[in-house]
Amino acid sequence: MPSNVQWKLYWENELERSDHSELSEFFKKTYGPSGVFHAKPFEGGRSWAGARPERRAIGYDSRGIASHMGLLRRFIKVGETDLPVAELGLYGVRPDLEGMGIAHSVSALFPTLQEFGVPFAFGTVRHAMRNHVEKYARTGMVSVLTGVSVRSTLPDFRPDIPPTRIEDLLVLVIPIGRTMSEWPSGTLIERNGPVL
Repeated sequence: MPSNVQWKLYWENELERSDHSELSEFFKKTYGPSGVFHAKPFEGGRSWAGARPERRAIGYDSRGIASHMGLLRRFIKVGETDLPVAELGLYGVRPDLEGMGIAHSVSALFPTLQEFGVPFAFGTVRHAMRNHVEKYARTGMVSVLTGVSVRSTLPDFRPDIPPTRIEDLLVLVIPIGRTMSEWPSGTLIERNGPVL
């Protein structure tokens, strides 16, 4: 990780309008290259796409925001088991720092994950991110699960489409208060809310 990146943890209610505007621009530039649709939720100064995080780790350098990771506590259902987790999402790194890796963002949030006392941190990524997350999995800190579908609610209600969607995603699991052997089995995860 570049040595000049400094991390700051924020509760969501600590962010000012200017912080949301700066994050909005960061996300549009970070997610936009993978498709205009991915940048659209961040129009108008909005700094979240689905569910709002309750805590954020934001890395800054001399050029502004370098990296971001959001965290939200929630219950998910894995197979038949209700499970409290800290969902990680809204991961982004400025294009000029792409080699920085997801591990640095998670490391910045790790004290919060321990403080929250959750058994696992959980996140999902598109299959296009496979190489990126498999590098992180080689550290042994995270397990990448495949063959799992995730059902989420849509962030906005529309009468012309179903209120939920099921996606085949890569699922990331980080043991916090339990071991990976205690992760429930199941091929469907109910997110019980919109993606973070």
